[in-house]
Amino acid sequence: MKECYLLEKCGFFNKYNCSGEIDCKEFIEKYCKGDMMIHCKRLQYRNRIGVAPSDDMMPTGAMMR
Repeated sequence: MKECYLLEKCGFFNKYNCSGEIDCKEFIEKYCKGDMMIHCKRLQYRNRIGVAPSDDMMPTGAMMR
């Protein structure tokens, strides 16, 4: 299975990976380790701006509440 090359540095992954929230686990499986990786807004932001977005920014670009 493929993984994002920034997975270990990803603030969202590190903050929410073990939180037990089902929605976060689904995001991680789809965007960090799955077919939606190329659509990850966090990855796009980092590649465009050069710095990581807020840890609370989800792969969809929306912010956690």
